[in-house]
Amino acid sequence: MGAELQSIIHKDFGLEYMWSGDPKFWGKKSPVLFPVVGVLKNNNYQYKGKSYQLGRHGFARNMEFEVTEQNKDSITFRLNSNEETFTNYPFQFSFFVKYSLDNNRLNVTYIVRNTGKEEMLFSVGGHPAFKVPLIDETTFEDYFLEFNHLKNADRWPISKDGLIEDVTIPVIEHTDKLPLKKSLFYEDALVFKHLVSKIIFILSHKTSHGIKLIFNGFPYLGIWSAKDADFVCIEPWCGIADSINATGNLADKDGINILPPAKSFEKTWSMELF
Repeated sequence: MGAELQSIIHKDFGLEYMWSGDPKFWGKKSPVLFPVVGVLKNNNYQYKGKSYQLGRHGFARNMEFEVTEQNKDSITFRLNSNEETFTNYPFQFSFFVKYSLDNNRLNVTYIVRNTGKEEMLFSVGGHPAFKVPLIDETTFEDYFLEFNHLKNADRWPISKDGLIEDVTIPVIEHTDKLPLKKSLFYEDALVFKHLVSKIIFILSHKTSHGIKLIFNGFPYLGIWSAKDADFVCIEPWCGIADSINATGNLADKDGINILPPAKSFEKTWSMELF
């Protein structure tokens, strides 16, 4: 279901890195976002004079994928367009999610193929939730995020309707670290556009265990947690929610990807566990 990653355990330590999926806070673990990321204005978009309804993060996360390839180090899932997807999304496609292991690194690859005869418009992204604290002797507030090549960054606030506001707010100033605290996410996710940094660590001074997430080629990033939950999502996106000023025309949407007929789009983000 949704080609959704369920668990990552480091065999040397017996340590689980993924969020448990406790429905009291948030019942997902690592949903795949396709063919939109975030919220559309009024859950609606227009394409070639027709209007379509599409909910937050699209439909892929709630649809069953099929396994197309599997070996000891990788597995690939596929979702094809069908009568159900055509109801809300008028494009023909094959969407693949591939997980591959390379020692202590897990690579997550999205491949979108346009199987139709017209241009395909889409967004795609990840939403993995990592367990914080990682070990019992620590608390959520013992952890921090560390960015490479970053000293300052502004977040794009999210409106009560889930849309991107048009005025940024400084959130990282004169440092490469962001201390984690539950209140950081009381006003929804931290959303960034075109960060200089393409690597984020989840670290603590109280443990040597942590996570390194690499997201080259993903122009947008979300960082989120449910209210008072013991996890943090680091979300690499090729796409973003509608802005408060969105026209509703899919071709005008911020972060939309345009794929010619018979062509493929491929992006990979990775996590290293230690």
